[in-house]
Amino acid sequence: MTSDILIDGLPASPDDLAHQALVNYGAYTSFRVEHGAVRGLDLHLARLDQAAVELFGESPGEAEFRRLLALAVEGCDKAWMRVSLFSPEIGHRNPSFVGRPKVMTVVSPPPPPLATQMRVTAVPHGRETPHLKHVATFGQTRVRRAVRAAGFDDALFVDDQGHVSEGVTWNIGFIQGNRIVWPQAPMLAGVTQVLIERGLAGLGLSSQTRPVHVSELAGFDGAFLCNSATPACPITAVDDTVFAVDPTLLTAIETAWAANDPLPLAVQLS
Repeated sequence: MTSDILIDGLPASPDDLAHQALVNYGAYTSFRVEHGAVRGLDLHLARLDQAAVELFGESPGEAEFRRLLALAVEGCDKAWMRVSLFSPEIGHRNPSFVGRPKVMTVVSPPPPPLATQMRVTAVPHGRETPHLKHVATFGQTRVRRAVRAAGFDDALFVDDQGHVSEGVTWNIGFIQGNRIVWPQAPMLAGVTQVLIERGLAGLGLSSQTRPVHVSELAGFDGAFLCNSATPACPITAVDDTVFAVDPTLLTAIETAWAANDPLPLAVQLS
């Protein structure tokens, strides 16, 4: 299966694709689709709705999002979907338009997990408007290129006070006994992180969200990253701080994520 691109349910026009290439104002979310259902669909829909209102002043609404997403994957058993919001009325010289954004769906084969393990380095960096999953990714790509050239797998963002926020395209959790500690900082609320949270209670695990400073990383038993393509991947080191990998605990984290059943894209009529 090659990538299929629809805009508001119709084949993408050259003009719309040119606008996407030239203007990086918009937001998106992405996820795996299995037999017409998505794990964490409610969270992805809420993310799109919030971004549409904040960036454009109006949202297409849940029913329209569901219709366009279901249309895009019709006939696909398994796929990866990216849903982007943009407006051809908004550009660098004319940014004032307020109204419903267009919805672009891109369907492609599911990608593999981001990695099987990661060795990362802490980098002073913060994404612009970090609570949004927006399309302005120059800074993230620049940082990832730089740290890989330096021999690391990826970067962990910290603020100018040394507090941890998020990875380049992932959230981080630290392990302390049977507790997961999530950093508290300006960052994107990751869908996979929330799904893990929802499933922890039945596994005898707890969690805490609090500020985490790089100076205390050696006090944790382990660390992992998570995003929509990667439920849990061990982080083996942050710079000189080395973490042990506990396969049993990582399996438990993946089990917590998997405890959330995929939700159907199509509205079920009673």
